Amino acid sequence: MAVHETGVSYYGISYPEHARRDFEEMKRHHCTAVLLALTEFDIFFWYPTIPQIVEEAKKLGLTVYLDTWGIGKFFGGEPPSLFLQENVHNRQVTALTGEPVAAACPNTPAFREYFLGIVEKLAHDCDSDGFFWDEPHYAMPIDPVGYQSTSDWTCRCSICQKLFETEYGYPLPKVLTDQVKKWRRRKANEILTLASTAAKSINPRLKVTQCSLPAENNYYLSYERGYDDWETIAATPEYDIFSTSIIVSYDIALEVHRRIAGKTVALARKYNKIPQRWVMSYFQSPADITFIKEIVRTYAACGIESIFSWTYRAGQGTLLAAPNPQLAWDTLGEAYEEVLKDS
Repeated sequence: MAVHETGVSYYGISYPEHARRDFEEMKRHHCTAVLLALTEFDIFFWYPTIPQIVEEAKKLGLTVYLDTWGIGKFFGGEPPSLFLQENVHNRQVTALTGEPVAAACPNTPAFREYFLGIVEKLAHDCDSDGFFWDEPHYAMPIDPVGYQSTSDWTCRCSICQKLFETEYGYPLPKVLTDQVKKWRRRKANEILTLASTAAKSINPRLKVTQCSLPAENNYYLSYERGYDDWETIAATPEYDIFSTSIIVSYDIALEVHRRIAGKTVALARKYNKIPQRWVMSYFQSPADITFIKEIVRTYAACGIESIFSWTYRAGQGTLLAAPNPQLAWDTLGEAYEEVLKDS
């Protein structure tokens, strides 16, 4: 299959007329889609403009996905969480030390109610094309809370302990036995299958993307974040697009990009999903900027149908801006033009 979708994430959620100019720029950079990264603050403070911004993007012919970015810190992303500020009793808890961490537990009724309420509201009010579950994960209890490997793990809160014991008849262990690993993965996926079903019950046209983390580079170092069993994720019927996230380093050989893309495509095709890969356009750039084009070409050659990049203008003006954001952004646009033309 050829590349049929190229896009970037975007967190300019403010005024529709400003967003329209940015969307026009995306079109000039050969983007066919945009991922609106919605924080809890955006949804609280800027909500009236979100449907309007979706409409502006659609008027220009862009496919629009809504990204639950950093919500509850259960999803990936830098933004802080209003939910965590107000819900100290619904946090993930470490198994070995018993400390609560700055991430919501997906098994608590309060977080499920909060998250499902957001999804249902957005599905009802916005004429978007789909939702994007952005790097959902159990937090790793390090400082700062992150994705990397530790000897401790989450979540062993009182809710998780009750659920496990009810199901298996014995207390939730403090060590990651095979049974605990399987249970954590199944429970982590449960909240997103519920959300996907809820969204599609409101708008059956919506496509749901599940974006899982790779563990083949120098940042995402653990396979125990709940969504690391890619086969299970790809097989989940509620998901339409099987996406695997960014390789967060330009020191990684092209062969690793090829291997992850190949695995992504194989699983997507096995379960009749659209395969998606991501390109890093923030923080770092390769010494030879044309390596960005090589990655995009490699993904296309492997059969990736949807290629996205984080983020618009390569993060210009943000903490995570690429060293030369304009050059990175323009190079990405040239790469997109090339693969779309070849499709």
